[in-house]
Amino acid sequence: MAFVGIHTQIKRNNRKSILLLIAFPLLILAAVYAVVFFTSVDEYGNFSPEYAFDVFLQAIPFVLTVVLIWFLIAYFAHGKMISMATKSKPLERKENMRVYNLVENLCMSVGMKMPAVRIIESDALNAFASGLKEKDYTVTLTRGLIEKLDDDELEGVIAHELMHIRNKDVRLLVVTIVFVGIFAFVVQVAFRSFLYGNIGGSRRRGKDSGGGQLMIVILIVSFIAYFISMLFKFALSRKREYMADSGAAEMTRKPWALASALKKIAPNHHVKVRSEEVQQMFIENTPKDTSAGLFGGLGGLFSTHPPIEKRIEFLEQF
Repeated sequence: MAFVGIHTQIKRNNRKSILLLIAFPLLILAAVYAVVFFTSVDEYGNFSPEYAFDVFLQAIPFVLTVVLIWFLIAYFAHGKMISMATKSKPLERKENMRVYNLVENLCMSVGMKMPAVRIIESDALNAFASGLKEKDYTVTLTRGLIEKLDDDELEGVIAHELMHIRNKDVRLLVVTIVFVGIFAFVVQVAFRSFLYGNIGGSRRRGKDSGGGQLMIVILIVSFIAYFISMLFKFALSRKREYMADSGAAEMTRKPWALASALKKIAPNHHVKVRSEEVQQMFIENTPKDTSAGLFGGLGGLFSTHPPIEKRIEFLEQF
């Protein structure tokens, strides 16, 4: 497998971030147009593509405003949202000098500013990096990871997460989480409305309603858009893990240590969090950890990480 330098990877991730900032709003607008197209009728009660297009044009400013507000809230509050989802808390230096020394030494070796360090009180072995800008960058570790890995193994995991920060992977991933979250939210609202709203009421009355038909269309269209947005995200996610593994091996000069850590992480990596999107940020995450596992044989398409066995095999070749 061919890899590129860190500066090239950073440029690629910056470019992808910009493209995603354009692509996701376009996907949202396409979904809105599909809903309008399949539900609009003119004043005579006839289906009219021209009328649907006019309604769509009027809806564009409102849709873009909602998307912008959603993104701004996520941009300024994503750190708190992630902390709430994982129930993480700051790891104080005096509580664990071992971890702080490892993080600090690695950052000094590559000339980067030390990120914040947080901990999740879980026996599982896992870790992730997050943040959109330098002052927000954070490395989060589980209690189980700190207690069950030796210094070399823990150093390898921390180096992996620092590489995600250096490569700007974390910014790219947070951007995708923000926009995929829009579709996930709409799907949940539409599904609940489908079960408990107009559809259920109309069935009990033995008749259908316009509102019920609208919710069916919204549910179908939003699910398709959600499906497409997940494919975008998963396609972007897998290679970055190999890049971070490679960078960590180069940073620590101990590829065997990260390989050993991954072997320990694999059987006990699942951390219970409140958001499936956040769960996909961890160093190890499989479709079985989220609802993506429901897609069975398509699990490969919905995997944010390459198989851990292949990552270990790759590291052992160094």
